[in-house]
Amino acid sequence: MKSQLYLTALFFLIHWGAFSQTIISGKVLDEKNLPLPGVNIYIKGSYDGATSDADGIFEFETEQEGSQTLIYQLMGFKNQEFTIVCHSKPIAFQDVSLREMITEMNAVTISAGAMQASDASKAVVLKPLDIVTTPSAMGDIIGAFQTLPGTSTVGNDGRLFVRGGDASEVGIYIDGLRVGNAYGSTAGNFPTRTRFNPNLFKGTFFSTGGYSAEYGQALSSALALNSKDISPRSQGDLSLLSLGGGYSHTLSSDKQSITVTGNFFDLGPYQKLIKQNIDWERGPHSWDLEMASQKKMADGSLLKVMARTESGGMKLWQKQPGKEGRGIYIDLNNRYTFVQSNWKKAYENGWTLFTGLSYSNNTDDIFYDSVNLQKNSKLIHAKFTGIKDFSDRISANSGIEYFQSGYSEGIVEANLERDYVDNQLYGFTEWDVYLSKKLVFRSGLRAGLSSLNKESWIDPRASFAYQLTEKGQISLAGGTFSQVPAENFRVLNPDLKNVQSKHLILNYLYSESGRTVRAEAFYKSYENLVTFDGLPLAPENPINEGKGYAKGMDFFYRDSRLIKNVDFWITYSFVDSKRQFDQYSTKVQPAFAPKHNFSFVAKHPMQKLKSQLGLSYSMNDGYAYTDPNQEGEMNSKTRSFQNLSLSWSYLPKPNLIIHFAVSNVLGRENVFGYQYAQTPNASGVYESLPSGQAAPRFLLLGVFLTLSKDKTANNLNNL
Repeated sequence: MKSQLYLTALFFLIHWGAFSQTIISGKVLDEKNLPLPGVNIYIKGSYDGATSDADGIFEFETEQEGSQTLIYQLMGFKNQEFTIVCHSKPIAFQDVSLREMITEMNAVTISAGAMQASDASKAVVLKPLDIVTTPSAMGDIIGAFQTLPGTSTVGNDGRLFVRGGDASEVGIYIDGLRVGNAYGSTAGNFPTRTRFNPNLFKGTFFSTGGYSAEYGQALSSALALNSKDISPRSQGDLSLLSLGGGYSHTLSSDKQSITVTGNFFDLGPYQKLIKQNIDWERGPHSWDLEMASQKKMADGSLLKVMARTESGGMKLWQKQPGKEGRGIYIDLNNRYTFVQSNWKKAYENGWTLFTGLSYSNNTDDIFYDSVNLQKNSKLIHAKFTGIKDFSDRISANSGIEYFQSGYSEGIVEANLERDYVDNQLYGFTEWDVYLSKKLVFRSGLRAGLSSLNKESWIDPRASFAYQLTEKGQISLAGGTFSQVPAENFRVLNPDLKNVQSKHLILNYLYSESGRTVRAEAFYKSYENLVTFDGLPLAPENPINEGKGYAKGMDFFYRDSRLIKNVDFWITYSFVDSKRQFDQYSTKVQPAFAPKHNFSFVAKHPMQKLKSQLGLSYSMNDGYAYTDPNQEGEMNSKTRSFQNLSLSWSYLPKPNLIIHFAVSNVLGRENVFGYQYAQTPNASGVYESLPSGQAAPRFLLLGVFLTLSKDKTANNLNNL
C-alpha cells in the first residue's frame, strides 16, 4: 500500500514538472532574410537559452514562469528583446530579424572627393608626420598636399590649385572656422606659403570636390585643419634654421595646456650665398607670435583659443620686357592678425554641440613704382552646429553661420579709396543614413544670402558609398557649390552675383594595412564666372558672363609593404579644363591647370644610422600662356615642369633632430609663363621675359632641440 502511494505521488510530481516547463523555439534571420547562425537566445537573468544552428533554428526549455524578457544577441548586430509569458504551452518565434550594428570601425565611409590626413581615419592617405617630411614641401602644409591627386603645382605661386580651379576656389578652415588670407602676401614671382605651423594640427581633411554642406564659399575644394587637443606634456622646442629661428614653449596639465611660439625669418643672408633669379633690394623677412590654448571644462566640454599676429615684407625690382634698367620697384609690407575661439561638448543623449568665432585682418602696404597702394581685408565668422546621432544608422549635422567680410583699397597720394562690407547668413543640414554597414547615403542642403548683392541661394548635395569587399568600396558624390566673386572684383561692381559650380565624382578606394589605392573620375561645370576689360592688374567693368568646365581622372597609390623599409606614394592626375574668365573672350585652358600632373614621394628610414632619407619628384606637361605675336588666346605652352627634391633627417639624440632638404636638385630652369611688352618694338615683335623660379634651387637646414623632463620627447611629438 505504501509503495502504491509513493508511485502515485511520484507520478503526480513528474506530471506537474512536465507541465511547468515551457518550450521556446524559433528561427533567426539577417536583414537579407538569410539564416543567421551563432545567435545567443536566452532569458534575461537566467541560464536558460540556446544558440541558433546553421539554419538559424533554435529550441530550449525553461522552468521560468510568468512575464520574462527573451534576448537575441550576436556580436556585430543590435540586440533584440521580447517580452514573453512562460506557461505550459510552447512559444514559437518565426523569422526574427537582427539588424547589423554600424560603428566607425566597420562602416563604409564616403571617400568621393574626400582625403584625410589623420591617425584616426581608416580612409587616410597622409598622416600629419607626412606633411613635414615630404622633401618638396619644406614643412609647408600646402606643399605636401600638392603631391596628392587633383592638385596642380604652380611653382611661382605656392597656393593650392585643384582640378582646373584657381587658388581662390579653395576654402581653408581651422576647427570649422574660415581663415581669411591664409597665405602670406608676396610680390613678383616669389611663391607664398600658408601662415600656420603644421605642428598646430592633429589632422587634416582635404577635398577635391563634392565636399560637405557644412562648408561653403569654395568652388573647388575645402581644406579643413583640426587643431590639437590638450598637449600630453610640458616642453620647450628650439628651432634654428638657415633662414631664421624660433622657440615654442608648452605648459600642460591633465585639464589644460597652452603653447606660445615666436619665430623670425630673414632670407637676405641666405640669398647673398645662393644665386637668385630675382633682383632683390631686400629679401623676404618676417616675425610672428602665436598662441594656442586648450582647456577641459568641468562639464566635460573642451574650450580652445588660438591667436596669431605677424608682420613681414620684401623689396625687389621687377624687370620689364623691352625696357632697359632694373625695372619697376616694388616694396611690400604686410601685417596680419588672426584669432579664434571654439567650444565643443558631446552629450550622453547623442547630441554634440559646437560654437565658435574667428576674426582675420590683413593689411598690405605696397609701393609699386612710385604709387603707394593700401589694401585691407577683414573677415568675421560665427558658427553654431549640432550633431545628433539618432541611432547607429542615422545622424544629422546642422548649423547656422554668419560672415561679415570687408575690403578696401586706395591710393594714398591721391586720397582715393573704395570699399565694401558684406553680411552673409547661412544655414545647412546634412544627414547620413546607413542602410547597412556596406551602404551609406548622405544628403545635404546649404542655403545662403548676401546683403551686398541682395542674392539668396540653395545648394543641394548628395553622395553615397557601397562596400564591394572588405577592403574595397565605391563612392559617388555630386552637388552645387556657390562662391561670391573675388574681393577686387566686388569692390568694382558690388552687384556681381555668385559664381557657381556643379560637381559629379565617382571614386574607388582600396585600403588595407600598409597599402592604399584610390582612383577617381570627375566632371565640374562653371557658371557666372567673372570677366573684365583691361589687364589683370587693373581690371575694368567686371561682369558675370563667363562659363567653363573641368573633367578628368586621378590615381593615387601608397605602399609601405612592397619594398622593405620604404614608404612611397605615386600620384597621377589628368585635367581637361576650359573656361571663359578674366580678360579672355573665349574658353581657354587656364595657365594654372596643366593637363598631366605626376608626383612620386618616397621615404626610407635607416634605424642603425638614426636617419630618414626622403625623395620627391613632381612634373607636369607645361603651362598655357598667350603669345601676342601669334593669333588667339592661350595659344602657347611652356616646356614641362620638373622638380626633384631630397631630404635627410638625423636624430643623434632622442631630443635633437637635424634636417636638411634641397628642392630642384638638378637645377632645372622651370618656366611658368612669359611676360610680354604692351606694345611691339620697331620690328613689330612683342618682346618677352620668362616668369620662372626665384632661384635654381632652395636649400633648408634646420636644427630642432626639445627641452623636457621626458628625455625621449622631440619635435615629432607635436605631430
